[in-house]
Amino acid sequence: MNPLNIESYNYDLPSHLIASTPASPKDNCNLLIYDRSTDKIIHEKFYNILKYIPKECAIILNDTKVIKARIFGKKQSGGKIELLLNSPLENDKFLVYIRGKVKTNTKLFFEQNLTATIQNINQDGTRVVEFFQNDKRLDFEELNNILELIGHVPLPPYIKRDDTKEDETNYQTLFAKNIGAVAAPTASLHFSDKLFKDMQKNYEVSYLTLHVGAGTFKPVEVENILEHKMHSEFYTIPKKTKDIIDSQKDILAIGTTVTRTIEYYTRNKKTTANADIFIHPKNPPIRVNHLLTNFHLPKSTLLMLVGSFIGIEKTLELYKIAIEKEYKFFSYGDAMLIL
Repeated sequence: MNPLNIESYNYDLPSHLIASTPASPKDNCNLLIYDRSTDKIIHEKFYNILKYIPKECAIILNDTKVIKARIFGKKQSGGKIELLLNSPLENDKFLVYIRGKVKTNTKLFFEQNLTATIQNINQDGTRVVEFFQNDKRLDFEELNNILELIGHVPLPPYIKRDDTKEDETNYQTLFAKNIGAVAAPTASLHFSDKLFKDMQKNYEVSYLTLHVGAGTFKPVEVENILEHKMHSEFYTIPKKTKDIIDSQKDILAIGTTVTRTIEYYTRNKKTTANADIFIHPKNPPIRVNHLLTNFHLPKSTLLMLVGSFIGIEKTLELYKIAIEKEYKFFSYGDAMLIL
């Protein structure tokens, strides 16, 4: 199996295994544990995860907060439009995705007297816009206040339903703090209050912030994965977490976003930057020791990141077992712990 060929990362998933809602209670989801040192597979419930995390491990989580990034409006012609905010840019401009045809200088109209003007149309399908309310140009904080009133939870494209009030809680981590993500760091969604408090009591827990963008769902469409242009996401690492990364302690990364941030920092030593690192079997992690993650889309960079820890053959073997045992996949699905 060629780790550079996109077809090596393909698998068939029955549609009924795509989770459209989380387990209830959320720590009751399934957990597949794979221990690399013994080549042993254990099937567990997530609420028992602390029995398996090595005691000396430092645990790092992503405290980004998902914003209500999806809004619906109209063009001047009256045609309907859907806009998904991706990330803020410099000078109060924003990178967005728009469903519907638009041209440069087109003005879009939303509730709360919010308007957006198209500044630029990029080749990758994104648009650069400016937002206004009553002709006042908005910065990110001002825009987010309006999105809280009119926006929708940006559920992933494979969840084929409208967002609900429950998603405002379900698609947000317990410790979400710094606004800016348009997709949740889903490995963290499984923690209940009690389980999270128990983890904090028994382990050294710290945080970093990486604002997950919509590019996380973008499939790899080139035959040679090295030709894939990786999306970029803003991150910042506080001193406490930096000191842990710089130490010799074993690290459990809660999620692929934490893994990519740590690995990007390890290579360039910047505590604030835009990470565009592509972790795959030919560019494996050099600092993260253990990974908690969900089950990911075929041909995705996230699946390739898992393959960088355990090899693509083992990854697909574990996925096959998970499918046979009816694990739920993707953002609201079950979890995997790699030791």
